[in-house]
Amino acid sequence: MRVLVVEDETRLAAALQRGLTAEGFVVDTAGTGPAGLDAARHGGYDAMILDVMLPGLSGYEVVRRLRADECWLPVLMLSAKDGEYDQADGLDCGADDYLTKPFSYVVLVARLRALLRRGAPERPTVLAVGDLRLDPARRRVTRADTEVVLTAREFALLEYLIRRPGEVISKTELLDHVWDASLRTAPNAVEVYVGYLRRKIGRDRLETVRGAGYRLTS
Repeated sequence: MRVLVVEDETRLAAALQRGLTAEGFVVDTAGTGPAGLDAARHGGYDAMILDVMLPGLSGYEVVRRLRADECWLPVLMLSAKDGEYDQADGLDCGADDYLTKPFSYVVLVARLRALLRRGAPERPTVLAVGDLRLDPARRRVTRADTEVVLTAREFALLEYLIRRPGEVISKTELLDHVWDASLRTAPNAVEVYVGYLRRKIGRDRLETVRGAGYRLTS
């Protein structure tokens, strides 16, 4: 398995390269954000270990650009930034795992192997159906590059539908997953909010399948 280590601390990068090589990995290193981005795009790696604070381009931006290019290389992010919002930012921008420094080498190798077992399926940070795009982290929706303002409930409804494009979703399933199960919600609430959503994203995008439910189309 080929692993790319992007780390500007020379001694740490060398230690990771030695240790991972001893574990049977083929390891290359890069010391800047731009160098790491270029290597990740063209190097044919199976996984990447990526520092956050890098010269030239942050680790966050490296991951964003890879995902924007539809490059699904598994990324394990390393950082001395151990705040919960720092970790959330790393995962929301497209990293698959986040490990804070100082870290256990045993845990790092175990997490790396877990990433490799999962492989690199498509997992876009921005969900899209046709020209309709939804960014869960930024709570932002656009259609044909024009922003669509949604209420919290409308956003939740659209997010559930856009994660299953082309599938027919029943009213009962939408009630179970979009509305609070502890509250008594009338079944016609789904119809009401589907109507609100259609006015904002276009009636043609959200089909009613009679007797079955609703389907989001491109």
